[in-house]
Amino acid sequence: MTKKANPKGAVANHVDKYIANAPKAAQGKMREVRAAIRAAAPGATERTDYFNWPGYSYDDKDYDYSGMFAWFSFKEPYIRLHVRPPVIQNHKKQLAGFFTTKAVVGFSPDKPLSMAMVKKLVKASIKVMKDMAK
Repeated sequence: MTKKANPKGAVANHVDKYIANAPKAAQGKMREVRAAIRAAAPGATERTDYFNWPGYSYDDKDYDYSGMFAWFSFKEPYIRLHVRPPVIQNHKKQLAGFFTTKAVVGFSPDKPLSMAMVKKLVKASIKVMKDMAK
């Protein structure tokens, strides 16, 4: 994938390094989350300038959070997908059984990962971002 220039002097893309620094047991699932986000958001910029987490944005001045709509991270014991509020609330029934906060869903590295769910949440986050920009 060709890396796009990051806006506002953002830190260079270090997603591969971020994943490599995670526990070995989580790395494969983190790569899956990354692939699901990229599939759900073609043309998005991949960057690591927000808490050094892998994040994804569309470069449009009308969006808040510099166009950021999704991030992923690892914090023991979960691989976490960060999306815009109110995505988690709007998908509460589908996320029953997962660790959630206002804007985070946690996936256990030792359980199967639903790529369809990751894509659905990312697309919903993009929609929230675009709706807020109207």
